Amino acid sequence: MSCPTSYACCEDPFLVPFGPVYKEIVVFLSSAYAQAAPAAAASTDLSSSLMSMLPLVLMFGVLYFVMIRPQMKRQKEHKTMLDALAKGDEVSTAGGFLGKISQISDSFVSLEIARGVEIQLQRSAITQILPKGTVKSS
Repeated sequence: MSCPTSYACCEDPFLVPFGPVYKEIVVFLSSAYAQAAPAAAASTDLSSSLMSMLPLVLMFGVLYFVMIRPQMKRQKEHKTMLDALAKGDEVSTAGGFLGKISQISDSFVSLEIARGVEIQLQRSAITQILPKGTVKSS
């Protein structure tokens, strides 16, 4: 690369207009920062790293108690409800069907939604057990 000025030895085009004086100042400042950095960092290294981790730990704690723990509790309640299903229970499904359980297997349930109309669903599609008498047969 050719320089338009007399600073042909300079490879950095940013330094060309300022000349060798600017280059010496930059070298001086960078060495001054390099000498001062370890002394300041050594005394506060442990406390600053702990303080920088504190917001992350606090955010994870809030996330756990606000989102993760309640979701785990709901999943556990839903699983116990599905395990307690019995023939004749009236249920509501995720698709909005209301009906009475006519047959139960390990993973599927036959649901009578009207007289003579039965559908098969996965057990996990049942969202709620309704009180007896909610679903009226016609």
